[in-house]
Amino acid sequence: MVDDLSSEIGSDRSLLLVDDDQAFLTRLARAMEKRGFEVQMAGSVAEGKTLVGQSAPAYAVIDLRLEDGNGLDVVEALRESREDARIVVLTGYGAIATAVAAVKMGATDYLSKPADATDITNALLARSDTQPAPPENPMSADRVRWEHIQRVYELCDRNVSETARRLHMHRRTLQRILAKRSPK
Repeated sequence: MVDDLSSEIGSDRSLLLVDDDQAFLTRLARAMEKRGFEVQMAGSVAEGKTLVGQSAPAYAVIDLRLEDGNGLDVVEALRESREDARIVVLTGYGAIATAVAAVKMGATDYLSKPADATDITNALLARSDTQPAPPENPMSADRVRWEHIQRVYELCDRNVSETARRLHMHRRTLQRILAKRSPK
């Protein structure tokens, strides 16, 4: 059984989880409830904004990419409703630009998937005067490069020529990189 962290969480234990991966959402909700949070779940931007409008939670874990839009819209709505909310943004497409955007919009922290309940809890309860511990398994340099290329490719609407131009790379080189699997 996981330790109850009620003393660290505080009197308002409300937690909003927003993710369109239903299996992950359910698993994370159970894990966070075991840690002492009072969890509400949303599977879309619209649902998340509705829950924020009804009662803004003290804590939130929001996926960046959702089927109906960008999770940063939920971050913005929550920040407007409750300035002291602690918000962690999750994404499977980790990139420096999106991390900066999330923090500027009011996120407390930014984690790349796969993140487990312990990582998320630590990020939610970390205080701003302490530096987080370095990650146990950081992404390799090859993986970071691959993630960056994938992000630019997506931002260019999957246009190889435009992506190659923006990355100052030959189009054929880019095509070979995109054809390979992601590095570990």
